[in-house]
Amino acid sequence: MITTPEKWRIGLALLAATVFLLADALTLLQRAVGAPEATAAYAPLREIPNTDVNPFGANFFLQWEAEPFKREKTVQMAAAAGIGWAKQHFPWEDIEPQPGQFRWEKYDQIVDLYRRYGLRVIARLDRPPDWTRRDNRFKERPPDNFEDFGDFVYAFVRHFKGRVRYVQIWNEPNLFQEWGAQPADPEAYTRLLAIAYRRAKEADPNVYVLAAPLAITTEEVGFRGNMSDLTFLERMYRAGAGKYFDILAANAFGMDRPPQDPPDPGVLNFRRVELQRRIMERYGDGDKPVWFNEYGWNAAPADFPPEKLIWQRVDEEQQAAWTVEGIRWGREHWPWAGVFNIWYFRQIGNLSPQDPDYYFRMVDVDFTPRLVYYAVKQATQGMRIAGPGYHQETSPAVGYGERASPVPGGETGWEPRIAPRASARADLLARQPGAVLRFTFRGTGVELLTRRAPDAGHLAVAVDGRPVPGLPTVDPAHSVLDLRADRERWQARMPIATDLAPGVHVLELRVLEPPVTVDGFVVLGGNTPAWPLRRLALFSLGLLIAVWLVYRDVSRIAARVP
Repeated sequence: MITTPEKWRIGLALLAATVFLLADALTLLQRAVGAPEATAAYAPLREIPNTDVNPFGANFFLQWEAEPFKREKTVQMAAAAGIGWAKQHFPWEDIEPQPGQFRWEKYDQIVDLYRRYGLRVIARLDRPPDWTRRDNRFKERPPDNFEDFGDFVYAFVRHFKGRVRYVQIWNEPNLFQEWGAQPADPEAYTRLLAIAYRRAKEADPNVYVLAAPLAITTEEVGFRGNMSDLTFLERMYRAGAGKYFDILAANAFGMDRPPQDPPDPGVLNFRRVELQRRIMERYGDGDKPVWFNEYGWNAAPADFPPEKLIWQRVDEEQQAAWTVEGIRWGREHWPWAGVFNIWYFRQIGNLSPQDPDYYFRMVDVDFTPRLVYYAVKQATQGMRIAGPGYHQETSPAVGYGERASPVPGGETGWEPRIAPRASARADLLARQPGAVLRFTFRGTGVELLTRRAPDAGHLAVAVDGRPVPGLPTVDPAHSVLDLRADRERWQARMPIATDLAPGVHVLELRVLEPPVTVDGFVVLGGNTPAWPLRRLALFSLGLLIAVWLVYRDVSRIAARVP
């Protein structure tokens, strides 16, 4: 006869087994249908070019810094803070003082210094030499013949091909002073931009041309000769400017307002750029990105003369917090936003404490970091690890060459190129064997976006220095990934690794046989294991205990039965 305690033990054992079984069945089913809780946080595919980038850039003045060790220390500190872009002025008058006589040496050194520390260069081109004008009273005035500027743009892009891929044409042409003490003229600037764009693309079809950033102002042409940025941009588009730039550069000063302060045509603030964006979209340019030429808040002292506060003021704590918050907010709300070039990193001593510009700096002349420097350094931590979701080949999680440099081109063997059929209309091309690329991610799997075709090549792939299960091996550390296909397919997704342990992993791609294109990556999983091993182990243990309890009680009962 089975006693009541024995019935309870048998019932509880069977209940425990049932609960474990149902829990794991639900877990496995959830994973089978896509694990929505693991994919909800996936980064969406950024389809607008030049937006899946390190967003932290800064303005530099190395052309004025005479001492090489100060140049290097400046760039070294910027790299240590996680800054990935250097907005650098290349004055035409300094490079071509006489027709056809170019002085590249100083600027070669500057560009190579940035690249050595992993910063990409955005080149501002303007300031014509005297030989281009009859009236030289104003150095910012455009040349008499715009084609002369086109020739300079061609020479510059050709000289720096593979090292500088982003060129900005002029600066703030909606201001009387920046247009050479002439009233702002959007139609004339559009003609200059069109010539510069055409000549830049002749020198390098893969260069990106940035339209000049416009000073944010509510003025219209009158006594001062300035023009509202909104009016100027509208007239640029009416003159056909949309065909002559790849990226719109914009200025975004927060003044004394927080980053979330809403845009208004009569207000100067960070989100005023949304009004420029509406003009772009109205003229069909919604597929182009916006990069920020000058960005930030001024932290002048509280007793600074109010009449000098052109950009208003905040305290240093607010400057640091809002600089980081503005970039974070912009990245979350503007899928078209790319690089934010903070104004500015460090000056060389030409600005005094009586000048309001002095109080934008991230680092003092004597290399003392300000609070905004430390805030940016903290904000960039972990940026070079990609989370679950889609990531372009421009992601800061990608490193090029044996040293995993953040900068492609040159000796890395990877050529960034504009490719209309690739995702975000760009990809990386390797034409020589041996080119190496590394992608650091946090997840449980990774896929490659690439071009597959009959003429495509082969890659050696490894994850965390080991071959990938399921792929043929080429050596003890690498597997082989064949990119060939019977027909051409762009944006093809090729699974590489699955069922990885949750955590940070490094994917290495090494070209065995070119050509090879890299169009992006998809990171799978996150913190969810590829297979619920822990739950499965607990279930198995619970089931064994339940079976043992049932077996023990049944054996006792059977022993008492005559």
